[in-house]
Amino acid sequence: MKKINLAAYHPILSIEEHIVFANNGNVVLCYKGDLPEIYSLSEKDFEDIHGSWFQAFKSLPTSTVIHKQDVYQKADYTSEALPNDTFLEKATHSYFKGRNYLKHSCYLFFILPYNKALNASKFTNPFRKVEKGIHKKMDHNVQEFITSVNDAISFINNSRKVKFTPLNENQIIGITDAYFNGFNEGFDTDIQLKKSNIEIGENHFDVLAVNSELCFGDVVQSSKTNDKFTSDDFVFHQGFIDGLGMNLNENHIINQIIYLDDKHKWRKLLDKKIEELNKSSNFGTQNKVILKKIEDIVAKINEDDSARIIRGHLNIVFWSKKEAELSNIASKIKTECKELDIVPYYPKGEERKNYFLNSYFCFSSNFSNEDLYVTDLKHALCLYINNSNYKSDEVGIIFNDRQHNIPVLKDVWDEQKKRIKARNFAIFAPTGEGKSFLANNILRQYFENNVRLVIIDLGGSYSKFAKLYPDDHIILRYEQGKNLGINPFYISSIEDLTPERLEDLSIFLLELLASGKEATKAEEVAIKKVLRYYYNSIEDNHSLASLYQFVDDKKDTLIQELKIQEEYFSIYNFLHILSEYVDDGLYSFLFNVSEDQTYKIEDKRLIVFELDEVKDNKEILSVMLKLIKSAIQRTIWRNRSERGIILFDEFAKQLKFKNVLESVEFYYQAIRKQNGAIGIILQSINQLPDNSTSASILENTQVVYSLRNEKGYVELQKRLNLSSHDLNQLKSIRNNLTGARKHTEMFIKIGKESNIFRLEVPKEVYAAYLTDGKESDRIMRIYDKTDNMEEAINTFIKQQQP
Repeated sequence: MKKINLAAYHPILSIEEHIVFANNGNVVLCYKGDLPEIYSLSEKDFEDIHGSWFQAFKSLPTSTVIHKQDVYQKADYTSEALPNDTFLEKATHSYFKGRNYLKHSCYLFFILPYNKALNASKFTNPFRKVEKGIHKKMDHNVQEFITSVNDAISFINNSRKVKFTPLNENQIIGITDAYFNGFNEGFDTDIQLKKSNIEIGENHFDVLAVNSELCFGDVVQSSKTNDKFTSDDFVFHQGFIDGLGMNLNENHIINQIIYLDDKHKWRKLLDKKIEELNKSSNFGTQNKVILKKIEDIVAKINEDDSARIIRGHLNIVFWSKKEAELSNIASKIKTECKELDIVPYYPKGEERKNYFLNSYFCFSSNFSNEDLYVTDLKHALCLYINNSNYKSDEVGIIFNDRQHNIPVLKDVWDEQKKRIKARNFAIFAPTGEGKSFLANNILRQYFENNVRLVIIDLGGSYSKFAKLYPDDHIILRYEQGKNLGINPFYISSIEDLTPERLEDLSIFLLELLASGKEATKAEEVAIKKVLRYYYNSIEDNHSLASLYQFVDDKKDTLIQELKIQEEYFSIYNFLHILSEYVDDGLYSFLFNVSEDQTYKIEDKRLIVFELDEVKDNKEILSVMLKLIKSAIQRTIWRNRSERGIILFDEFAKQLKFKNVLESVEFYYQAIRKQNGAIGIILQSINQLPDNSTSASILENTQVVYSLRNEKGYVELQKRLNLSSHDLNQLKSIRNNLTGARKHTEMFIKIGKESNIFRLEVPKEVYAAYLTDGKESDRIMRIYDKTDNMEEAINTFIKQQQP
């Protein structure tokens, strides 16, 4: 048979949901796999998954055939998942469109063979019609088989690492058509079976296989060292045959077929084989090797009650448009096999044809004894691929995968709280590693997704990105001796004085008056009574100065009038401390405003407070943060349905002061009630004092970003309770800042999930995120002339081109 026309000999008789009734009498249950991201698994994870496979399969009925098929296809990234509206979104969309990557699909088929003896002849024509015995109905045998497979799939899915879902009829037909149409798109074609290779349409196919115990070396294990990322002080792991998966980077299919045999039958057969080999008169080297392997298998069976003898077959079908390329791909596969101490078999002619046709799931039961190795189920399962492409969420922030630098959407907001209960985040990176660049990338995308941003910045890192949205942003910059225009006591009418507003004002005053100790409930009640009395007595021009004057005027009678005790409200203490902030007090300029300017920020979705000038003044910074807090509460937090983020950049400089840390802790507690998140940026986790307040902040931080740190990650691991694999991931970070595709790598942990991601951006985005240096200055000079940031960036890029 030199040519196959699928329409004339279709292998499927009928499909009921995910159950296929094949024309050769086989019944097949079909599933699609969802595997963990490549690089995300530790050595223990690989062991656990291997254990799950074994537990799931060991009790399946004798004569079951399990066919795992991993299909890898070269593809072009379409950019369809990326937004394409704003200036930077359009630049990102077009930059990545058409980028090459390897697309992976994983399938799992359970076959109940028509011939339960599983003793196919050497060459079986799978397209020959079977006259009788076709399963036309769900008989008892089939029902029992379905129940067993359902149990196995449930067990695998309960492991929570891998997940298999039933395929539907369209998907099954699609897999069949794609396979026999040679993965050609846009036209149907026939299979041409040539002597040198198999030709289907534009593609040439070839096969390499592991079909005998002699193919294997001494060691097969669930994982091995990943040499690319392993260093002197840590070991990074990959699956045993991962080098033949995503890392091969060619069009190929890995077929892993397991025949579950009767343990006792095989023990007898193997014992008989040992006897024959021992009696062999011409005892050659080959016989010795076979004898040792068989003795090892029998020893394993006898030692381990849970051992399950199987016959297995592994092959790699690979293809290319150029026939000459096949030998190069074969060389790559052989090199990888050599690393694993595996010697693959190269089938030709009729054998190659059979391997290709029988690697289609309806025909997996057609392999003969000569095509199968005999081993224990645990051994065979070490040859499973357990990871796949990086996974994109439906919505999220764009990062890049570590394999091909293609965009990956990660939902670090997690509206449904599937991975995290608090969406607060922290960025850790030493100076010069790009933490502001990363923060710009995260915040810009949040902003373009209608999240309101409040940035408390001590370094001037966000003004360029903000200026891309002239109508939506406001930058409030502190200048020496001037106020920010925020009057926390301002109300437009008495209706503004809600219980919440009174609570906020009392906390604000108590923080100003703080003597280092926490305010008691009695003190809070007392200050609220004073505030209510003030607002009921004074009708307009409310301010700190006005409140101060009111208390001063009433100092002799206030305690009696409000029926409060002196120990809960000390008038002289109040007047003494607040005298610094009124009249000609040292810091009176901070509150020297009657009209509140906060309304200016009410309709802005991007608010930047630049406090660079004040970063070393404990008192002013502390009061500034309190004023900002009051502005945030009165504007941004009023609408709880609106998403919002507060970011503290250069957080360590603010943390020098104890009351700042407590002020920030308040945000962390209060943000829970809002639809919001807090972000902090630190050079090192050691900049957070090791105390209960910091512990509370870290506990409420469930998204962690870390860039490269030459000094190591031990403290980060200790204080964030990172796993040993998290630490290995951190140590494996490698940046590439040369060549056409520059990128940085970062560790991202969302709840319990972690991996290394990359950040590669187009020129326009790079220019928007630059925070210092000559290039940034040049863009700002152009902007000063044009008053248009988009134009400034485009002009800058044109000037850069040779």
